Amino acid sequence: MSSIDAQAASAPNATDYSNARADGPPQDAPGTVAGTDDEVSAFDAIKPEGERARERFIPVTRFALLDRLTSPTAWPNGQAQEARRFFRYLDHWRRQQYTAELHELEETYEPFSPDSDLLMTRAFTPDERAVMQHRILRGMERILQQANYVQIQHSDVAQILTQDSAYGLDLHVDLCAFDELLLFYRGATSRRNHRRRWNKFYLREEFDVPIFQRLFLLFKVKPFEKHVREVMQTQQLNRRDAEKFVKKARETIPSEVKESCVYMKLFKNIPRSDIEMVFPNTRVRFRFYDKLRLSATAGGGLTLGTVSAAGKIALLASNPVAAATALFGLGGIAFRQTMNFMNQKQRYMVVMAQNLYFHAMADNRGVMLKLAARAAEEDIKEEMLLYSVLAKENAYRQDIEAIDAAIEQYLASSFGVSVDFDISDALERLTADGLVVEQPDGRLLTMPPAEAALHIDRKWDLFLDELPDPVSAEGMEFEGYSGSR
Repeated sequence: MSSIDAQAASAPNATDYSNARADGPPQDAPGTVAGTDDEVSAFDAIKPEGERARERFIPVTRFALLDRLTSPTAWPNGQAQEARRFFRYLDHWRRQQYTAELHELEETYEPFSPDSDLLMTRAFTPDERAVMQHRILRGMERILQQANYVQIQHSDVAQILTQDSAYGLDLHVDLCAFDELLLFYRGATSRRNHRRRWNKFYLREEFDVPIFQRLFLLFKVKPFEKHVREVMQTQQLNRRDAEKFVKKARETIPSEVKESCVYMKLFKNIPRSDIEMVFPNTRVRFRFYDKLRLSATAGGGLTLGTVSAAGKIALLASNPVAAATALFGLGGIAFRQTMNFMNQKQRYMVVMAQNLYFHAMADNRGVMLKLAARAAEEDIKEEMLLYSVLAKENAYRQDIEAIDAAIEQYLASSFGVSVDFDISDALERLTADGLVVEQPDGRLLTMPPAEAALHIDRKWDLFLDELPDPVSAEGMEFEGYSGSR
């Protein structure tokens, strides 16, 4: 550990906090406040790197932080080993808490899971399903926020869907088909790619592709009857026309997608301009260049075919065989041009499927497990950083903002990352576990590492002793198996 690391690991005193803020990473963009729960607009997510507000995600492994924060030079009186032991205890304790929360969420999700192969022993009323569905959404939102994901608001989704495609595709999504829709991202950054363009004489050039390092999607397809009623109301159609409209709009949704299921998807390195391809009802449309090229080819082929066949068709009375041959040839030309259109669209679909294959990370229940693990990891990283300051300094409640800036500066100087550290959330968890106690004068009294490890040990022993009995889920028991859904 360098001398800079050793100094940054131990927070400066109260008089130095203001200097830490002045020398720290750039402040949030105008209109945002560090450490608040303000939503980040999707407009902000697609800005260049230098213009976007910082994310709360700490792009450093907890193992790297553990090694840095427990270096022998970072703790007085040989406490480094005790601190390392405490941090390991705290890591397991935090993960156990998420596991307990996940048990309840998994039970609630089971009736909505499209992958379940288990025997369903309960029947649920529509009202019960509505309550459980709401519980799933709120539970996933909490896990995502703890994992330092940022929500893309519904009002901003349409703006992102209009961006130019990184894969040269023109994609379209009908958002009205969904009864529930959640989009979260983490890590809005860019990656270098290569291309050749005709106006550059097909020379190889590099360019930046804005991406979401992680993209979460939750959706539930709107019930057919509800969708029909909405179309009748919004477009002033009769029921018959509304049903035709909805059926046509749902042609791209695979038959395996059920209205009764809630789907969750997790992707990596998705180009921000191509998030349409993660939806189940994505339509591939022709770009203007392709329309022009295919139209010119089809028009030229049909024109030449018509001119060459016109003379033979005129001989229909005197030479019907030649006329019929000309008609068949003209039909063949039209069929070939039609196939060109279809093949081009099929090539688009292949490009989308191939790229999406390498972006997919997890589905449904697997998404819940992965995100819960990431939420626990983000929590423990925040808590290790904050505890390393509070345990070695006489800190007070009024110093919180300065401590926040000092931690952000430490991350910037040690790892070269700019982070909007979520200090209030970390302090709340440490206080709830009794590791930090706020005195009447505002002083934040922190347990020493050895005592803190024993404290977590005792809490772990009591966890199973105080484990509450499971609460029966909604629904009525019934016998028999209803078959796969």
